[in-house]
Amino acid sequence: MDDWDKFQYEEKREENRAMYTDTAEAPKRTPKEKKTPTYVTKKAFVVTLIICMVVSAAVGAGTYALAMSHFGGSVIDKTITTTNYNLAKATGSELSVQEIIAKNENSVVAISTESIATDTWLRQYVTKGAGSGVIYSEDGYIITNNHVIEDANTIQVTLHDGTTCDASLVASDEQTDLAVIKIDKTGLTPVTIGTMDSLSVGDLAVAIGNPLGTLSGTATEGIISALEREITLDGKTMTLIQTSASINPGNSGGGLFDQYGNLIGIVVAKSSGSDVEGLGFAIPCDKVGTVVKSLIENGYVEGRPAAGITIVDLTSPQLAMQYGVSITGVYIKEVTGENAKKAGLKSGDLIYYIDDVKVTDSSVLLKEIQSHEIGDTVEFTIVRDNEMKKVNVKLQAAQQASGSK
Repeated sequence: MDDWDKFQYEEKREENRAMYTDTAEAPKRTPKEKKTPTYVTKKAFVVTLIICMVVSAAVGAGTYALAMSHFGGSVIDKTITTTNYNLAKATGSELSVQEIIAKNENSVVAISTESIATDTWLRQYVTKGAGSGVIYSEDGYIITNNHVIEDANTIQVTLHDGTTCDASLVASDEQTDLAVIKIDKTGLTPVTIGTMDSLSVGDLAVAIGNPLGTLSGTATEGIISALEREITLDGKTMTLIQTSASINPGNSGGGLFDQYGNLIGIVVAKSSGSDVEGLGFAIPCDKVGTVVKSLIENGYVEGRPAAGITIVDLTSPQLAMQYGVSITGVYIKEVTGENAKKAGLKSGDLIYYIDDVKVTDSSVLLKEIQSHEIGDTVEFTIVRDNEMKKVNVKLQAAQQASGSK
């Protein structure tokens, strides 16, 4: 490299060095000022939170109402006032409980009975019973349960004013557990019988009766829990009204009344469990009206097929022993119908089968007979003197209500 070239080379290197060398001063840092932290008091925080909640709720409610008006539907107001709040108001009853009681307290009576019983040693003794009843007519007809007056030698009725009268049995029907008795007195206050058509589950119900046989005129309130409850009582399958009104022994035969003060049922039982409450049952008023009218006019329930026998359910060894038999079952106690007598049925026969249905208790026998019509012929298989016999019986219209099958 000659001197010129060397000179140019050195010049070029100095230019390049100037291009890539930063001779500017570095910027000076300005120190940051320390900030004083800001604190929010508890009171201010709570106030702010409440304001946010109110605004949020208002916006949400407005949005919901706008959506409901735009897309359909309605805003439901569930505000409930508890001022003078009671069951009558809760169920929409036409009458208050007090008004229902005032309308019917003179129409419900207390019933007491005495019967002669025999123990296992054939010794006789007097047993006492108690129940309730409702006045059917102003001239002394009273409705009660068959089991209240069954086998009673004496029946006494105590009115609401404390007057006690002797009563006589008009007629009874074991199948529906209804009976009619009569006292020699006029000017009574009969109940007004209602209809099942007006009843709904949840309606107010008031029971008036004689619980424990000593508390006559007791009223309890509840609701209609079910309208067609099928239960079995003493071997009989029945369709009954269920109520939550308190029912106890002694209420049987008393009245169950609706929100208008009308009789809607004859109380027949409480729940079968002694530790269970709020389960009472009553015979529906439609059934009561039909049966009672027929009992008064005919002495039996008209149009019902019957074999013409009365029976006894000996379903336990103790009962069988009392009647002097060794086999449990359904026995004929008495033959009342002419057709049954002609067919050869006798008191003491054990009913083993009816047609091809085994008779395990009286409800089975009754159900099978009621599945036929008057004039049908049924086959009884009976046991007599340790021998099995078959007897054909032509069913007839019921002529005797008390215990007749």
